[in-house]
Amino acid sequence: MTNYEAPKDLLKDKVILVTGASTGVGAAVAESAAALGATVILLARRVKWLEKVYDRILAAGGAEPAIMPMDLSVAGEHEFNHAASVVERQLKRLDGIVHCAALDDQLSPMEMDSVDNYVKRLRVNTVAPFALTKAFLPLLKNADNASIILTSESHTAAPQAYWTGNSSTRLAAEHAALGWAQEWERFDNLRVNIVVPGPINSPFRGRTHPGEDRERLPTVASVVPTYLYLLGADSKDVRGQRIQVHGA
Repeated sequence: MTNYEAPKDLLKDKVILVTGASTGVGAAVAESAAALGATVILLARRVKWLEKVYDRILAAGGAEPAIMPMDLSVAGEHEFNHAASVVERQLKRLDGIVHCAALDDQLSPMEMDSVDNYVKRLRVNTVAPFALTKAFLPLLKNADNASIILTSESHTAAPQAYWTGNSSTRLAAEHAALGWAQEWERFDNLRVNIVVPGPINSPFRGRTHPGEDRERLPTVASVVPTYLYLLGADSKDVRGQRIQVHGA
């Protein structure tokens, strides 16, 4: 799907929520979705970074996006439900969620990790995709073609030393998403899939592999076509899939 060429009107008049939209894959997907006609809701905790994405979207001629600041590591059910009510009141619809937000803050031996750090990862990597999807589900069910995409990472399929704090919380979210796919089989207009970008030249990769020559890796932009394909009508029958873009 890295060679997928999206029609210019693929997401015309659609409203797409992108979490982790301030940088990396989230920012790239948000900007590309806006270029294809979507009104994008930019969700992350760093307002200044979101404003930069907002400005780039407007400069490229995209529809004015919405900025939704939220710290997923502390947000509770009230905040998630309030976000859904704001979108319903102001934008009237939601056609997709791209879950890119993740807390992969550090790699460490299990004995050097802390309960607080693990719980924080759990809230961002596992609870937030569940809570946001649940809060927005009524709007998604009313959409003609609603697509939910969960971004995960390679180590969920191949456990590795020092990665377990990150990969185990991401795996829990994958497990949930595949269960939702089965629950929603009766809905022709609602689907969920998982995207695993694999090794790419992203800000996160720079933190986990500081000595690596990242210029040799695929770019962040190389994974965006997969997301666009899954957001558009061409993939309406693709559901409950775990798609690895780069790497094994």
